[in-house]
Amino acid sequence: MSTVPAPVNNNDVRRPNKITRYKAQSTGGPLDDPTPEYMNLLGMVFSMCGLMMKLKWSAWVAVYCSFISFANSRTSEDTKQMLSSFMLSISAVVMSYLQSPQPMMPPW
Repeated sequence: MSTVPAPVNNNDVRRPNKITRYKAQSTGGPLDDPTPEYMNLLGMVFSMCGLMMKLKWSAWVAVYCSFISFANSRTSEDTKQMLSSFMLSISAVVMSYLQSPQPMMPPW
């Protein structure tokens, strides 16, 4: 069996010098969701308010914000900061109930 070479087409419009390799766009920019960072910051602020002013509702809001921050976080984010925010909010709840063990009164 002999192989016959493929016929050469001189009318080929493809230009091999114009071929470029595909580069995926970097993820970032406006598509990033800042919700976990905002909730982490709010959790720390409410934790400090709960600790310093002995506000139970503020400490519970801090726990809530910490849970939202954890639920919306990505694996690439810093887990140490998130864990410290969560522990700070839990300590705010514990300390506020240790100082006054009666049930929480609504702020209004």
